[in-house]
Amino acid sequence: IARVALQALAAVLGGTQSLHTDSYDEAFALPTEEAARIALRTQQIIAYESGVIQTVDPLGGSYFLENLTLQMEGGALDYFGKLDAMGGMVKAIERGYPQKEIAEAAYQYQRAVEAKEKIIVGVNEFTVKEEPPNTLYIDESIARQQSAKLAALRKGRSNDEVHRRLDALRKAAAQEPRAESDGNVSSANTMPYIIDAVRAYATVGEICDTLRQVYGTYTEVSVT
Repeated sequence: IARVALQALAAVLGGTQSLHTDSYDEAFALPTEEAARIALRTQQIIAYESGVIQTVDPLGGSYFLENLTLQMEGGALDYFGKLDAMGGMVKAIERGYPQKEIAEAAYQYQRAVEAKEKIIVGVNEFTVKEEPPNTLYIDESIARQQSAKLAALRKGRSNDEVHRRLDALRKAAAQEPRAESDGNVSSANTMPYIIDAVRAYATVGEICDTLRQVYGTYTEVSVT
C-alpha cells in the first residue's frame, strides 16, 4: 500500500494525465472491494489532501530531474533508431527484438534482487512471516449466470444484422493497411465497423473471430 502511494505521488509530481493505482491484492486475483477502495482513497488523498495538484509542475527547475528526463528521452530515441533500422516495430517483433530486450531486463532485475543489489522491502530484506492475504473468490455459479445472459442476448438480437455487420468488418479488415505494404494501401479503418457490430450486439468473441479470419493468429517467435 505504501509503495503504491509513493508510485502514485511520483506520477502526479511528474505531470501524469492518467493514473491507475494498483490494489494490494491485484497480483493474486481480482481485487476485493476493500483493496479497490484503498487504491481509490490513495488517489483521493493525493488529490485533495497533499496539495501537489495546486501547481502544474511542482518539480520544475530541478536540475536532477531535468537530467533524468533527458536520459530517458535519449534512451527512447535510441530505441526508436534501432526499430527504424530493423524496418519498423512489426519487423522487430518478428525478429524477437522487443521480447529479447524485455527478457534481458527482467533477468537483470531479478539477478539484482537476488543479490540484494536492489532492495525490495518485505521481499529480500526486512522480511517477516506473513499470512497470505484474503483474495476474492468468484463462485462457479457466476459462469453459469453469464452463459445464460449470453444465450438470452443471442436469442433476442437480430442475428442476421449481426452477420451483416461482421461481414462488413471482415471486408474492411482485409483492406486495412499492413506493415509490409508497398505503399499502395487502403485508408480502411476497422473501428467504425467494430462499433457497428457492437451496436448490433455482436460479442467480443465474435468480433475477434472475424478479425482472426483475416489476420490469423500470432505465434510468438522463439527467442534465444
